[in-house]
Amino acid sequence: MSFFKRDLGLIGAGAALGASLIFGQMVFADKTPSKPDLPLEELRAFSEIFGRIKNNYVEPVEDKELLQNAIRGMLSGLDPHSTYLDLEDFKELREGTTGEFGGLGIEVTMEDGFVKVVSPIDDTPAARAGILSGDLIIRLDDTPVKGLSLSEAVDIMRGEPDSKLLLTIIREGVDKPLKIELIRAIIKVKSVKHKMLEPGYGYIRISTFQSRTGPSLKEALTALKAENDGNLKGLVLDLRNNPGGLLNAAVEVSDTFITKGLIVYTDGRVEDAKQQFNAKPNDLLKGAPLVVLVNGGSASASEIVAGALQDHRRAIILGSKTFGKGSVQTVMPLTNDTAVKMTTARYFTPSGRSIQAEGIVPDIQIEAVKVSSTETSEFTPLREQDLSGHLENGNVTDDAKAKDADNKINATPLAVTDYPLSEALNLLKGVNILNP
Repeated sequence: MSFFKRDLGLIGAGAALGASLIFGQMVFADKTPSKPDLPLEELRAFSEIFGRIKNNYVEPVEDKELLQNAIRGMLSGLDPHSTYLDLEDFKELREGTTGEFGGLGIEVTMEDGFVKVVSPIDDTPAARAGILSGDLIIRLDDTPVKGLSLSEAVDIMRGEPDSKLLLTIIREGVDKPLKIELIRAIIKVKSVKHKMLEPGYGYIRISTFQSRTGPSLKEALTALKAENDGNLKGLVLDLRNNPGGLLNAAVEVSDTFITKGLIVYTDGRVEDAKQQFNAKPNDLLKGAPLVVLVNGGSASASEIVAGALQDHRRAIILGSKTFGKGSVQTVMPLTNDTAVKMTTARYFTPSGRSIQAEGIVPDIQIEAVKVSSTETSEFTPLREQDLSGHLENGNVTDDAKAKDADNKINATPLAVTDYPLSEALNLLKGVNILNP
């Protein structure tokens, strides 16, 4: 009998998280696969090279180390997400979904020999220091990243809480490398946060997909409804810079808003890789408009949610194209201490789209922009209320006027602090105007 556990990958190696978090659908199998035909000539070449290294390399090398390196080489040559896991790697992979781990708080992958930031995680040293999705890390303290494997770079980025690490970063649009010093910490991720944007319009942020993300989402929706007499006019679901997480959590989040039909399916060469996940008849928003925010740091499980809601026409996807991680990984134990993590399937949206290397294209695309306030402008247009002796509005009380004045003084426009979010709110309002 086989025991199956399905997780869908956080993109990066979780280098700065202190955990190796590239994993997807994980299948722990105890059945022995059928033996394939062996390529005898290639195995003879492997044996000869093994012998030459043993006899001629400048320093003695243990057989175990050579064989482990050979396994790592075979897997790393397949794709960025297939790898060999030793005892420590296996332990850290499992810790990645608990929401608490040590490190810097970034999800990473490898690109052109450098460590590429997939996304910083909310409320972590990396996010607070201004690390951005797409940043290329070229140096760790005094160690050049070029030539290191991802796992070697991960090992350097791990460390004791309160210890320092200097990252040298290349950022698109910036002429020279940036140096950013981070202090490692124990990362405690709260995957779901919520707030009201305006009366009737709620906001929920999901930073990662963990085992409790689904229940936490339902709790957040209940709290938002309670603030609005049990009714919401619309909701913004923010998946920006969300690197993914558990497949079941992504299915549960999608199912919160979809009443029927397929949410996601996976397909691969073996029967165990073929899975389907369907919605149950319950929409906690009761059909209220939904806008989903995504960007280039939205990956894996985030793309499952965005793709499902887009295909079912349940939400408007707004932002920039997502990361494009649409593969499923299987973890197969070799011994009590080691395992192989290998890509065994692709996942598909309900309409049959593969997201792998393509990503989700938003319904409305907004590139990263920064909006500046005009309040500091030297010239302010003249209005009726500025004219000496202007006629007062008889419908506005003195208390209302004072409150409005306070709001104008103290409020920073949402378009300045978060332009895509302000556009999402405007979109919800527009939908409600056209469909009262």
